[in-house]
Amino acid sequence: MAGRVCMVTGANSGIGKATAMGLAEMGATVILVCRSKEKGEAALSEIREKSGNNSLALMLADMSSMLSVRQLASEFRSKYDRLHVLVNNAGLFMFTRTTTGDRLETTFEVDYLSHFLLTGLLIDLLKATAPSRLVEVSSIAHYNGHIDFDDLQGEKGYGGWRAYSQAKLAQVLFTYELARRLKGTGVTANCLHPGAVATNIWSRPLGRAGFIMKLPRLFMTGPEGGAKTPVYLASSPDVEGVSGKYFTNKKEKESSKESNDEQVARRLWLVSEDLTGLPE
Repeated sequence: MAGRVCMVTGANSGIGKATAMGLAEMGATVILVCRSKEKGEAALSEIREKSGNNSLALMLADMSSMLSVRQLASEFRSKYDRLHVLVNNAGLFMFTRTTTGDRLETTFEVDYLSHFLLTGLLIDLLKATAPSRLVEVSSIAHYNGHIDFDDLQGEKGYGGWRAYSQAKLAQVLFTYELARRLKGTGVTANCLHPGAVATNIWSRPLGRAGFIMKLPRLFMTGPEGGAKTPVYLASSPDVEGVSGKYFTNKKEKESSKESNDEQVARRLWLVSEDLTGLPE
């Protein structure tokens, strides 16, 4: 991976940090995208020390703000003219409904829509430096997801798992549609379930369900285990040219029926363009 430029969102902890570490150990130039400057600098220092790789950089962005995502893309473009790997990893789980400054449901924007926007803003760099790869960290939760076009923001009825599953399904649909649109460009797009991983996503305030939600952490793998598939999809020659697939444990797996509905994918794409203001 020496000489290859990689961006990883949500890289200050959990799967994102472990993914950044794995790519850094391979010699890649890694840009860690973090919301917190303090936590981002700590992660950057740790990865630099453990990997021995000095080709690392920190960029700050709040994935719950489209303005912040646009500023991230602008900052990156001012410093780099190449992008070989984009790992869309940042995400959260919200037990209760909240909205962002963009007046969108938080889970939908952070887990899916912000990455749709970031990818669109950087896609020309991925094309220009092909062969390049997009890696979308989704979840097995997408199997329970449904894209409710009449209530994408959970205004009529909200459930934490419902919102999370819908966002994760949106990621898979986006990946497949993007792969179709990028056919012949040398840019591949794949998504994955990282496994049952004990990360900070489960340490947020979860209301009365908090105690129950914490119990499965005892049986989960660590972030390093969760990063194996993202690192594999970002770097392995085994998946060179492979695009529009869903992976678990570094192996292709059939995703949900709805995730393979091209009509739903195209409709979601158009809605996402409208919500982000991103031209086709």
